[in-house]
Amino acid sequence: MSKRPKSITVVSWILIILGAISLVTSTITLNNPMAQELMAKSPIPVNIQYIMMYVGLLIMLVCGVAMLKGKNWARLLYVGWSAIGFVIGIATSPIKTAMIPGLVVFLIIAFFLFRPKANEYFKATQVV
Repeated sequence: MSKRPKSITVVSWILIILGAISLVTSTITLNNPMAQELMAKSPIPVNIQYIMMYVGLLIMLVCGVAMLKGKNWARLLYVGWSAIGFVIGIATSPIKTAMIPGLVVFLIIAFFLFRPKANEYFKATQVV
């Protein structure tokens, strides 16, 4: 097995930590009237938004752990789910400018996930 690049270790742990923190904070804010009001402005029903949020956080956590183990499907799933989430967010969010910081972070993470050393690492850990 190829040695894991430090960038993959850092990205994976960022995903795990942010996913765990977001899981806690999102659950705490479920009853926040301001959050509920903002979510109600979206054309997507609130209960669907909650499902998408928790599935996304679960994907973030699982992908972070799986990337530490060199699973190529994890980086593809993370990038795919995030890209779809941003497209949906841009189409439905009442505050589109609030998505810019998350988009910048996503692009930086995607950059590190597909650098040559990362590609070698994920290719070397695939089952033949």
